Amino acid sequence: MNITSVNPANGKTIKSYPTHTPNELNNKITQTHQAWLQWRNSEPLHRAQLLHELAATLIKRKDELAELMALEMGKPIKQGAAEIDKCAAVCTYYADNAESFLKDQPIETEAQKSFVTFNPIGVVLAVMPWNFPFWQVFRFLAPALAAGNCGVLKHASNVPGCALIIEDMVREAGFPADVFKTLLVGSDQVEAIIENPLVKAVTLTGSTNAGIKVAQKAGSVLKKTVLELGGSDAYIILEDADLEMAATACTDSRLINSGQSCIAAKRFIVVEPVAEKFTQLMLEKMKAKRMGDPLNADTEVGPQARVDLRDELHEQVQQSIKAGAQCILGGEIPEGENAFYPPTILTKVKKGMPAHDDELFGPVAAIIIAKDEADAINIANDSVFGLGGAVFTQDVARGEHIAASQLEAGSCFVNSLVKSDPRLPFGGIKQSGYGRELGMFGIHEFVNIKTVYVK
Repeated sequence: MNITSVNPANGKTIKSYPTHTPNELNNKITQTHQAWLQWRNSEPLHRAQLLHELAATLIKRKDELAELMALEMGKPIKQGAAEIDKCAAVCTYYADNAESFLKDQPIETEAQKSFVTFNPIGVVLAVMPWNFPFWQVFRFLAPALAAGNCGVLKHASNVPGCALIIEDMVREAGFPADVFKTLLVGSDQVEAIIENPLVKAVTLTGSTNAGIKVAQKAGSVLKKTVLELGGSDAYIILEDADLEMAATACTDSRLINSGQSCIAAKRFIVVEPVAEKFTQLMLEKMKAKRMGDPLNADTEVGPQARVDLRDELHEQVQQSIKAGAQCILGGEIPEGENAFYPPTILTKVKKGMPAHDDELFGPVAAIIIAKDEADAINIANDSVFGLGGAVFTQDVARGEHIAASQLEAGSCFVNSLVKSDPRLPFGGIKQSGYGRELGMFGIHEFVNIKTVYVK
């Protein structure tokens, strides 16, 4: 069996890779576990030095990596370069901060001494998606290695070149050969990997359905999971918002990675008094975005990652239109052997439509009109998802209150598009998953938080 990467911009095959046999798979996991037995005792300073070297390796190979993303999954090349910068930043962040995050924490009790220590747990399996083929991996990998863990990666089957080059870069940076390995296997092998007794935990970024399956299997063998799943982020635009700024941020968020981001804005909930003006502004900005070859530096919207995903998105748009939504931009599949889908705006979106209830993983904006602030918050929270959200208002205290205590999501921003940051915890609630990545909270997900009591 082979895994084949296909260029979504032209439908041409890039390369095929043979998958690992069950024996090869078990051998690789065993080798990674053996590497962990040594790596867990490495000095924090040594880990930090290697993470700094990994950051430098990423920057050195940035152009190559950005081109590979453009070819394998269609990311506009400028966005790919920015993704690599972010990967380098997360390596640097944990190189600089992991030692303090993992430092013993004394707690005063009646004992002579009592404290909490943070020990690595072993091999962590990462099941990762194609949409950010480097960033998704490095936001798991950097804290895992910094904590003294090792990792094995089951990447999405349409980005095998990206998956293999990550392993190559870890070695190039000077890490021990087996602390991180890429496993070229299909989704049907994930359960067997989870069952392997040498795998101690699982982190997955992907669809809600994939998360449910992984959680069920991991639960059956009592292994820790962190799940970052789908999202249908709501951005609330209030009557006192700076509409020009809001429309720019909303457009940028909706079209980042050609709309294929779990934390891209998807539902735009606008209060009635400014709905018409905001819609016109967003229409102008969406129209102005350049769709084309992801290898061209001026391209802002590339193809969708696969033709089947593009067709599924189009079906959701058509179902929403049949249910009463109005398409004021885009909504038509371009000709040719490719996976392109144009920036699209749907208005008159209501509950019961895919554009309201489901995740539309592509460059489709759903505009929903609310009566007032309270109605807007209710609409935003009336979702099975809870990954991110934003509110736009010139009354910063008002926005902060809504973000902090009213919106049901893992990350809530005021007057800004939602984004992940190495310094801040990231993750969702409800069907958007559980657990946190990044920041201090992220590195603590896969360690043994151990109590030590000395009488």
